Amino acid sequence: MTGEQKLISIEVADLMMKAQQMCSEKYRLVQIGCTKCPDSLQVNYSFDRDYNFVNLQISLPLDGALIPSISSIYWAALLYENEMQDLYGVTVKDIVLDYKGTFYRTAVKQPFNQPPEKKDEA
Repeated sequence: MTGEQKLISIEVADLMMKAQQMCSEKYRLVQIGCTKCPDSLQVNYSFDRDYNFVNLQISLPLDGALIPSISSIYWAALLYENEMQDLYGVTVKDIVLDYKGTFYRTAVKQPFNQPPEKKDEA
């Protein structure tokens, strides 16, 4: 049961086509994860078939990030996509069930994509 892992960088414009390809090839959606990097947001879409993982990676701007929803292809993606909206401020277009910023209750809006704190100069 050895598998392989692939990391493929793609552009936002290619996401729907790649997700449809994964679905057609009988891959299951494992997870969608978002991470804040110093100059961008990194979104990883992980798929699996027979212990072979394919990770599609997209780089988005820190502000004004817009990405299409793959929930019309993988319905469960709506959970991860609502999470990206609430926690990182990514606008996900056409989610099959959009909670419009109310999926998580947070004390701070978009807590994982806040500008760096300014340090006091003494």
